[in-house]
Amino acid sequence: MTPPPYASELGLQLCHDCGLACRLTDRDCPRCEAALHPRKPNSIARTWALLIAALILYLPANMLPVMYTDMFGSGSENTILSGVVEFWKGGSWDIALLIFIASVVVPCMKFFVLGMLLICAQRRSRWAMRERARLYRFIETIGYWSMLDVLVVALVAALVQFRALSTIEPRLGILFFGLVVVLTMLASMTFDPRLTWDAENDDVR
Repeated sequence: MTPPPYASELGLQLCHDCGLACRLTDRDCPRCEAALHPRKPNSIARTWALLIAALILYLPANMLPVMYTDMFGSGSENTILSGVVEFWKGGSWDIALLIFIASVVVPCMKFFVLGMLLICAQRRSRWAMRERARLYRFIETIGYWSMLDVLVVALVAALVQFRALSTIEPRLGILFFGLVVVLTMLASMTFDPRLTWDAENDDVR
């Protein structure tokens, strides 16, 4: 059984905006008038730039305090990891686990998976192509959950304000972490997953 033809072999390309199958000779989509490209322009370079920027910002996001806690006149600043430890010791193991997964596990997983996808696409590797496609869909799905850490800090700060003798305020670290989340989301959006399958076809695109 012969494999199905590629869109380029049929003289077609897909519009990124409305999904219309257009001719390769078309420069603009006849339906929505968006610019057409067989692949996202400079996908690998842009994804690398966003991913490296996110990695650089991830260091201050973990080293700088993300919140200031003042309980009954005793104030302290907490980083992400020290906040996890404090919530765990305070008996809020569910919040501690949530913050750890959203702030440490998910970003590190996205760094690793996106880096692996980029290296394999650059080398036009045919290794585990189906599994790499599934990994890309997986990190797209979990990417938005990284914002849970920011939401937890905001929610805890809002709830504690109701107590007269306690206060929680966000600190600079949460800004860096928010930027990391945004940059990794943009990196996964900029990466063109069709580059994974280009290893099967050596046609010039």
